[in-house]
Amino acid sequence: MKIPFYQIRGGSSKGLYFKADDLPKDEVERNKILLLAMEGTTEGDPRQIDGLGGATSLTSKVAIISKSENPNAGCRPADLDYHFVQVVVGKGKVSTTQTCGNILAGIVHFAIETGMIEAKHPSTSAKINIMNTGGICEVVVQTPHGIIENKGDAKVDGVVGTAAPIICNYLDTVGSTCGALLPTGNATDIIEGIEATCIDNGMPIVIMRASDFGLVGNESKEVLEANEPLRQKIEQIRQKAGYLMNLGDVKDQTIPKMCLVSPPENGGAINTRMFIPHVVHEAIGVLAAVSVATAFLMLNDKWLMLDENIFLDKNHSPLTIQHSRLSIEHPSGEFTVNLEYKLPINSNLSPTNNIQILKSGVIRTARILSRGEVYIPD
Repeated sequence: MKIPFYQIRGGSSKGLYFKADDLPKDEVERNKILLLAMEGTTEGDPRQIDGLGGATSLTSKVAIISKSENPNAGCRPADLDYHFVQVVVGKGKVSTTQTCGNILAGIVHFAIETGMIEAKHPSTSAKINIMNTGGICEVVVQTPHGIIENKGDAKVDGVVGTAAPIICNYLDTVGSTCGALLPTGNATDIIEGIEATCIDNGMPIVIMRASDFGLVGNESKEVLEANEPLRQKIEQIRQKAGYLMNLGDVKDQTIPKMCLVSPPENGGAINTRMFIPHVVHEAIGVLAAVSVATAFLMLNDKWLMLDENIFLDKNHSPLTIQHSRLSIEHPSGEFTVNLEYKLPINSNLSPTNNIQILKSGVIRTARILSRGEVYIPD
């Protein structure tokens, strides 16, 4: 069996992109085909030596794209439907309970190249219906004279060089997986003796202080992954948080992600180390960064002991749309998130439980790496 594909780097990830019509309609059969494409087996191979996967979670991703079946999804017209599939490396299974903002950044490239949408001058935008979790993302790609531009000055930490910027504006992501921005109903909870914030603005994550685990917060990926007691403790918290966040038993799921935070070291808003969920991210995922930035906006006094009114200018009108540009530090650099929101009716109150997130914007880059047909073992 031969199936057409594109391989595209989106942000600091890369994966295979397929047309939905080229894959089986049945989800079980489809997932089996994807495992065979990425790993060459359905039994699990951590090396992925007989498939197209790159043997890490960041390079074992799949996008399935079609023209939107629901043009009014999320009360906004959508151009494309996007299903994300994460191959769980070496486990012989996939996860569809989350989405991926990095891979999403390459969807307009794919849609233009495959004729799903027409490129325009000087840029091409498309509203993408995020099928896994709901919500719409407006993606804008530079296409001078109807040709995808690759060269540019946009820098994505974790990716070599610069490229043309891709603007991703996320709409309706609040509570998209867990049903609420703060799914436990609390700004903080005590889980296994650790204070944590459970939040979902496009990606369910659990935020905890690195210092509560005896860490500085700037430890390397290798040091953190070698700390087995730390990993066990974080997994215990994650499994309990799953029930609190309306996710149920998350033992075999890849959400929620776990985030350790500490004071910034390079002028950003906050420093992070993400467990995704059992290994440490070399950077930070797009929607994980959005969720962290949202939590910081709401709870900066809690996590970094800053002035609680840092974002509450007394002159702000409660109906005025506000903007915050937050730099989220991670092991390989920083990730800037632009949040558009409305303040509480009474601006003297903390924004916790009152803030209304309208739009979450990020800048990514993408590049088409290859296209062809992947041969599926019989």
